[in-house]
Amino acid sequence: MNRAVAADESAFFCMPSRVVFGAGSIRKLAGLCQRQGWHKALIVSDTFFTGQTAIVTDLVADLEAAGIRAEIFDGGEPDPSIELCDSATRSLLARQPGAGFDHVIAIGGGSNIDLAKGLSLTLKFDKPAEDFVGSPVFPGKPLPLIAVPTTSGTGSEITAGAIFACRGSATKVAIMSNDLRPMIALIDPELTLSCPRKVTADAGIDALAHAIESYIALDSRDYDTAGDPDPSYSGANRITRSFAHEAIRLCFGNLKRCIDEPGDLAARTAMSYASLFAAMSYASAGLHGVHGTAYALAGLTHASHGSTNGVLLPYVMDALAGATTAGLAEIARLAGGGRGTEVEAAREAAVLTRDLVAAVGIPTDLRGFGVTEEQVPGLLKDALAVTRLARAFPIKPPDEAYARIFANAYAGRLGSD
Repeated sequence: MNRAVAADESAFFCMPSRVVFGAGSIRKLAGLCQRQGWHKALIVSDTFFTGQTAIVTDLVADLEAAGIRAEIFDGGEPDPSIELCDSATRSLLARQPGAGFDHVIAIGGGSNIDLAKGLSLTLKFDKPAEDFVGSPVFPGKPLPLIAVPTTSGTGSEITAGAIFACRGSATKVAIMSNDLRPMIALIDPELTLSCPRKVTADAGIDALAHAIESYIALDSRDYDTAGDPDPSYSGANRITRSFAHEAIRLCFGNLKRCIDEPGDLAARTAMSYASLFAAMSYASAGLHGVHGTAYALAGLTHASHGSTNGVLLPYVMDALAGATTAGLAEIARLAGGGRGTEVEAAREAAVLTRDLVAAVGIPTDLRGFGVTEEQVPGLLKDALAVTRLARAFPIKPPDEAYARIFANAYAGRLGSD
C-alpha cells in the first residue's frame, strides 16, 4: 500500500532497549546480564522447559559461570491467572524475605512472559497483581525483565501488556504500561524447534493476526490517547505499518512450511522475524476487532488463543473491507493474490487468510469450536465489554460490525462467498 507522506503524520513508538536475534543467541544472555551488573535472577518458566529440555539448566549454568545466582519458578500455566501470579509471589517471598532478585528472565511462550511481567511488579512492590490492573502508573519501575520466547507468535517480548485470566470473568484483564516492556528481548529461532505442530500453528496465526490488525488499525491521527503522554497503544503510523507489512509477507510465505517441515530452521527463523516484526507493530499501533472478539470466544470455549484469533481473523477483515480497502488489498498481494480491483482484492484478502487458517488445522467457523447459535449474542456482549480493544477498531461504534463478524463467523460466510 503506497502512502504519500502527509504533513500531519505523527508517531509514538516503543520497544525494548535491546533486541538480540539469532540461532544460538541464548548463549549470549549470561554475558549481557553480567554487563548490567546484576547478581540474582528469577527464571520464570514451566515444567516442560525444566523437565523435558536443557534450556533452563543450560542457562542457569551460564549465569552461574558469570557470577549470577538464579532461582527458578516453573509453575507457569497457559493463560495465567491473577491468582497464579499472587500465589507465586507469596511462595517466592516466603523463601527469602525481599527475595533479593534484581532481574527476571522469562522463558517460554506468551503465557510465561506475561506471568513474568506480573511478577516483576508484585515481587518489587509486594502488592497483589490486581492492584496494577487498569492503571499505567506504577509506584516505581518494575524489576528489569528479559524475555526469551520459545514460540513465534505472541510478541509478548516486545509489548507493554500482561494479559491475565480473572476468576469469575468470561474475559481477561490487562496490566498495561510502557514500563512493563521487557528491557531485553532475546529471540533464538532454535528454541522454536521444540514446538509441536499445534503450538506452531496457533502461534503463527497469532503473529499473523497481530500484523494484520495493526496494519489496518485506526490511524494515529485519529486515535484517542485520552491525553496520555506515554500511551501503550497510539494507533497505526508509518513505522508500525512498515513492520506489519514485512510480518504479513513472512507469515504467508513461511508458516505452512514450519508445519510441514518442523525442522526447517530457515522457515523457523523467518517466522521468528515475523513474530518480532508483528509485535513491533501492534505493540504501538494497538489491537482491536480480532482480539476483542477472540477473547470472548476463549472465555466461552477455553480454546487456545491462536485458534480463537484464527477463526475470527478472516471475518474481521471482511467486515472492514469497505473501511480499510487499500490496506486489505495490499495484504491480498502479500498473500500471493490481489490481481483484481482494489475492492476485489480487499475481499480476497479475507479468503486467502481463511485458506491459511484452514491449512494449518484451525477451524474456520464458530461451529467448529462447539458454539451454538444461541450462544452468539453472549459472545457479542462479552466482546463489546472489552472496550480497550475497540479504540483502534476503524469502525465507530463497533457494535454493528462486531455483530456482523459473529454472525458470519458462525455461518462460515464471507462477503465474497
